[in-house]
Amino acid sequence: MKAAQYDAFAARYDAENASSMLNAFYERPAMLSLAGEVRGRRVLDAGCGSGPLAAELLRRGAVVTGLDVGPAMVELARRRLGDDVPLHVGDLAQPLSFADDSFDDVVASLVLHYLEDWSAPLAELRRVLRPGGRLLLSVNHPTVRVINFPQEDYFATREYVETLELDGQPTELTFWHRPLRAMTRAFTDAGFTISLVEEPEPSPDTPPELLPARIVSGERSAFLCFLFFVLEAPMS
Repeated sequence: MKAAQYDAFAARYDAENASSMLNAFYERPAMLSLAGEVRGRRVLDAGCGSGPLAAELLRRGAVVTGLDVGPAMVELARRRLGDDVPLHVGDLAQPLSFADDSFDDVVASLVLHYLEDWSAPLAELRRVLRPGGRLLLSVNHPTVRVINFPQEDYFATREYVETLELDGQPTELTFWHRPLRAMTRAFTDAGFTISLVEEPEPSPDTPPELLPARIVSGERSAFLCFLFFVLEAPMS
């Protein structure tokens, strides 16, 4: 997807992200839990969107820099975060403008599954991390697509399109499916160590009316949606 496509639904995505089950009560709390104590840490929010995750990291004392491919998304983030937070328009598929070892942590929240190639972005994210720094990321869980579409080849890296409702309007998003083995191979080929793989439960603060009925009834404790990783850059 091109920057103009993201810009076309930036405001609707921001509205959806603010209060939706999957963003506000599932993915974002999980990322913050994985991040842990961030006070004083230099954090790059790679694919910051309109800035809700960056805002919470700032509130917890992190020194945050934001990056997103969409100028409209960055403008929304600037309104949310203020002028003191460095925000950049940039494409993870291209070389980044940051110096080596610039950050203690990088968070890439629901970003990489939009990209066909992971090798160049992962190499750049490793470069801008200090030795021993962390890359925390979330992506579409690779099994979900196959559960919903069992005729598709789980082991093939392939493009697919989903139509989502954003603020009541249908919006087409283009993703890249890749199996777990392709993900982990990309991480290790880039020199990262995989320190954690997580399939979280929804936040305990989730309003019951937003939860699937099987969780409300106690039949299930969680559901498959996104997959989370904590990767570590090698010590020099």
